[in-house]
Amino acid sequence: MARYPTLPFMIGNDNLQQIYQKIQRWGSVLTNELDSRDLEVNSTPATNIYRVVTVTDIGRPAKGDIAYSASAGKFKGYVSSGSTTEWQDLN
Repeated sequence: MARYPTLPFMIGNDNLQQIYQKIQRWGSVLTNELDSRDLEVNSTPATNIYRVVTVTDIGRPAKGDIAYSASAGKFKGYVSSGSTTEWQDLN
């Protein structure tokens, strides 16, 4: 007869509950750290300010970039609005 290996220990309900609570605490800490990092990154001011004739002159803008478009006479920001990231008038 084939013999199945036995577990060295049995996991009871108390142990399962402790494991679940540890995983839940770990997930909460991770979520808080990611939220803090998002706030830090999103509150960082623009690092690139361009002076161009049109914003199409800028090859690969990054979120948060600002450009003064001489043809429009306006400052424009490269911002994310929902599912798209595009140049929007700032003034």
